[in-house]
Amino acid sequence: MSATSSVSQNQKSTGAPLVPKSVLLPFILLTSCFALWGLANNMTDTLLAAFKKIMSMSDFQTSWIQLAFYGSYFCLALPAAIFIKRFTYQSGVLLGLGLFILGALLFYPASKTMNYFHFLGALYILAGGLSILETSANPYIIAMGPDETGTQRLNLAQSFNPIGSIVGVLLSKYFILSHLNSASAEERAMMSAADLKAIQSQELSAVMGPYVAVAFFLMVIWISIAAIKMPKSSDVKGKMDLGPTFKRLLHNRHYVWGVVAQFFYVGAQIGVWSYTIRYVMQELGLNEAEASSYYLAALILFTASRFINTALMKYMRPGTLLALLASLAIGLCLVVIFVGGTVGVYALVGISGCMSLMFPTIFGLAVRGLGEDTKIAGSGLIMAILGGAVLTAVQGQVSDLTQSINMSYFVPLACFIVIAYFGAVQSRKDLPARLAVK
Repeated sequence: MSATSSVSQNQKSTGAPLVPKSVLLPFILLTSCFALWGLANNMTDTLLAAFKKIMSMSDFQTSWIQLAFYGSYFCLALPAAIFIKRFTYQSGVLLGLGLFILGALLFYPASKTMNYFHFLGALYILAGGLSILETSANPYIIAMGPDETGTQRLNLAQSFNPIGSIVGVLLSKYFILSHLNSASAEERAMMSAADLKAIQSQELSAVMGPYVAVAFFLMVIWISIAAIKMPKSSDVKGKMDLGPTFKRLLHNRHYVWGVVAQFFYVGAQIGVWSYTIRYVMQELGLNEAEASSYYLAALILFTASRFINTALMKYMRPGTLLALLASLAIGLCLVVIFVGGTVGVYALVGISGCMSLMFPTIFGLAVRGLGEDTKIAGSGLIMAILGGAVLTAVQGQVSDLTQSINMSYFVPLACFIVIAYFGAVQSRKDLPARLAVK
């Protein structure tokens, strides 16, 4: 969440250790989880292109993948926050990893039944695990050492998230998309039922393979975290007064607008990435595997931009930088929509450079000055990930109705307008006096 926040002068001057030696191994194991949920997120994005071809679906029908995935995030974020307050962060991490493993393994029976809704069920369980894992792991990292280096420690852990995303795209490119049959939807419609089923069976087996392989790797991580001595940090601080907490949060404008901005950001990010392969295929005449190279380029730019924006925040207010990059993203969306071709593809890749700071910066701006309400507030910002389901479905519907993937990018354009407004105006409302001028 704070991956792009600059380290305060107070943090720099204390000399407190970033990662105490006593928790180095637990820190490494937990940091691997940041890469793993990045991997899962971006493998899921490529499934839209895969299922569109395998089952000859519309863009709206394939968007159900994101509805299942991010809908599960929404449903389980608050229960996860309550769970870790009652038990421990470690328990939350293990529960999240366990559901992640179960969902990935369920891809095997789904590939045998060849039922789209069985895949959606597996994704829902997998994403529920990710929601619990993400809600638990971020505050756990902060708790693994002195408070004054907590933000910097989370910066380090979150830097591995886009690396996992890149690995996820590579797995999809070489083990899923490259194994899709070249037959078009029209050609598939002319096949006999037996021939079509044989092709789909091979393709769905390719979809299943990487997920099951990841599940076995996750088992090693789960056993390691369960077996070694992890810090006993928990989030229990007396009675859970959820009612008064919710009331305070709902009356705080910069927090409420932060949740709104996060909803629209995740919708923009998932929409931009989910339809990148489709857009590149259309504009450059490439197949799924070839087009995924541009998606990979977007993720590499996203990763590099995260470090660049971290440095820029030493000289600019986070809200100002957020507004500027959202404005640039609006301009790039217009190029994607109206110019197209190679220039449009480059503009689409460029949007990822603008998005790299948005999630953690919105999160950081939204929770400033919330004190003990921060934990529940954080779950609200994770629940806002539902935007990835809702707005991706809207974008798919726009594409189907207009018969133009280009026109569908008006949806992320509108999202970036909301984000720019939050960064420039609403992120400064209702702050404590000590933060209002920062």
